[in-house]
Amino acid sequence: MSVATDASPALGRRTTRVSLDGLRKTFAGSAAPAIQHLDLNTVEGEFISLLGPSGCGKTTTLRCVAGFEFPDQGRVRLNDEDITDLPPEKRDIGMVFQNYALFPHLTVARNLAFGLEMRGVGKADMKRRIDEVLAMVQLTTMAERYPRQLSGGQQQRVALARALVIEPRLLLLDEPLANLDAVLREDMRVFIRELQKRVGITTLYVTHDQAEAMVMSDRVAVMLGGRLLQFDVPEAIYLRPRSIEVARFIGRSNLIEGRVEGMTDAAGPYPTYRIRTPLGDVPACYDQPLASGQAVHVTIRPEAIRFQNDGPYTGHVQATYFLGSTVEHTVQCAGGQSLLVQTAPSQRMDAGVTAAFAFDPGHAWIVAADA
Repeated sequence: MSVATDASPALGRRTTRVSLDGLRKTFAGSAAPAIQHLDLNTVEGEFISLLGPSGCGKTTTLRCVAGFEFPDQGRVRLNDEDITDLPPEKRDIGMVFQNYALFPHLTVARNLAFGLEMRGVGKADMKRRIDEVLAMVQLTTMAERYPRQLSGGQQQRVALARALVIEPRLLLLDEPLANLDAVLREDMRVFIRELQKRVGITTLYVTHDQAEAMVMSDRVAVMLGGRLLQFDVPEAIYLRPRSIEVARFIGRSNLIEGRVEGMTDAAGPYPTYRIRTPLGDVPACYDQPLASGQAVHVTIRPEAIRFQNDGPYTGHVQATYFLGSTVEHTVQCAGGQSLLVQTAPSQRMDAGVTAAFAFDPGHAWIVAADA
């Protein structure tokens, strides 16, 4: 599924920066705040994912931007305009909800027309916008159908079209793919991302799905417990986590406790330290100064470890799990350290054997213990 490219490029070409400054929100009856002093700033045209588990504050953050919730503290700005206290209808924001919220008694075209009528858009301009956005989401032939006559993916595209047809300065999406099956969800990830790039609209996207966030986003904001833990490009979130919480939450990771022994002379984009661990001395990278003797954790992704006959580390393979394109191994090492090792099926090791393994220094990242 791809985005139509023959529609007029005029729709939605508005550049917006989002600034969230010190947002805090506590709901009545709750001891803990839903959002704790949240700061986040985008650039124009970015696709930003708010990623985290249920209850982390991501949807509350989105609702504060939309105007459906009002923060106890902090400000919401679009460009230089403070919109914190404006009602939703005054914010000029398009939003797509998880359940799509389409009007069941209105056709696709009438669903799109509703927001334009509320804004007093003339009939000629209204028809132009509706035709354009329907072509963009490949639903021109569905204009006179009702939502009940559409598939889940088609309803999703109607919801997107309805949000875009008002030509908002910001697009908000609250877990819009949660109700779709796995294959359609993957197709819609690509469709939404291509559409967002073409329209060029700044987008905030709420999801608990890590793959969605990694595939779709320019930057990812990882949230846990109402706090923003890390805001960076997907590669950095995955390979260079800034806290143990992020390392544990994003994907599968091996966390190894250790202490800094010193630096090595290994070449690379980041300084390489020698870390004393239960496995032995481990080379690992970091981009900030560390003191000798400092307690740290080293994080290594399972796919970065390879079995190698002359590898410097050894362990006992306790179990193997075939996952289709990969095989996951549980390896018990010295000092009680357990590791996950993920290989191609052709490199599978049988349970019960002792195996040597290795990894490149650039694939081991240090997380300071006090991060």
